[in-house]
Amino acid sequence: MKKKLLFFAFASITLTFYTQVNEVGLTFGGTKFVGDIGNETYFLPNKTAGAIFYKYNYNPRIALKATYSFLPIAGNDLDANNTFRQQREISFTNTIHEFAAGIEFNFYEFDLSSEGKTATPYLLLELAAFSYTNVASYSSTGEINYGKETSYAIPFGIGYKSKLYGTLAIAFEAKFRYTFKDDLDFTSIKTPNANLEGTGNDWYFFSGISLIYTFGRPSCYTKGL
Repeated sequence: MKKKLLFFAFASITLTFYTQVNEVGLTFGGTKFVGDIGNETYFLPNKTAGAIFYKYNYNPRIALKATYSFLPIAGNDLDANNTFRQQREISFTNTIHEFAAGIEFNFYEFDLSSEGKTATPYLLLELAAFSYTNVASYSSTGEINYGKETSYAIPFGIGYKSKLYGTLAIAFEAKFRYTFKDDLDFTSIKTPNANLEGTGNDWYFFSGISLIYTFGRPSCYTKGL
């Protein structure tokens, strides 16, 4: 009996290893900020950004994904599409460090080792936490004392991925982040002498191209649920 239990335990571990598929990748692209300063066009990246990620492919339709993103953001009223902001002439730069984890859902089965299953659009649902430089306080003369703030965002994304060559794949992805903060651009209703339009909480966006390397034995997905 003991030998049979050991055999089944060994077989289970071996099967898990050989059906496991992992992915690592790099994303290069651009960010866009929408808030109280700058252009209000959502799809107009103006800063270069990047990310690294790891994915575990649970089955041909579902992958679990963890990502770190380095996201500079900027805004300049001179680039705005309304007269009010152009005349105000405020600008800012900031940097977001984001950690996200979530599920990637493929519209079609995706398996690099199977013909006809090497391309699909997908949805990305994540939980995201991010840190950025914020306004800690104002001096008596109105100068900003900067600090660090950590918050979270409601994130979702869309993308399209396809086999490139062998175990390499390529993806085109766009992520949308609604934050619960209004000071990523260092301005809010608490800003002294603020001359704002009341746009509400800030948004930021990241879109780019990913190069993905798949490894595991064999190069296919776990046949899960």
